[in-house]
Amino acid sequence: QVQLQESGPGLVKPSQTLSLTCTVSGGSISTGYYYWSWFRQPPGKDRQWIGSIAYSGTDYYAPSFLGRTVIARDTAKNQYTLQLGSVTPEDTAVYYCARAPITMTALDRLTDYDSWGQGTQVTVSS
Repeated sequence: QVQLQESGPGLVKPSQTLSLTCTVSGGSISTGYYYWSWFRQPPGKDRQWIGSIAYSGTDYYAPSFLGRTVIARDTAKNQYTLQLGSVTPEDTAVYYCARAPITMTALDRLTDYDSWGQGTQVTVSS
């Protein structure tokens, strides 16, 4: 059974870059037909899709995050990462990594995901 675990700093200063890593165990991020994604849930708001990287290495981003977000992978470590630049306090949220099979209908549809990390709190504050 695949397991996902987020890791990274819990506190980031405004204007800096938020960097998180998702470590995957029980399955390879480069074999099998899956999409590996990042979501976040700000306080009092719905969980929102940030972006994904496919088994092929192709990346996809939500329009509101395009331009300041990079999702990359390290197949040797079986990890994928999120970098979100120019953060503000509005980027404070619980960040999640998740996996969706190729049969998914939409990358931003939560119910299409079959595995989730437990989430990690990131606070943007000086």
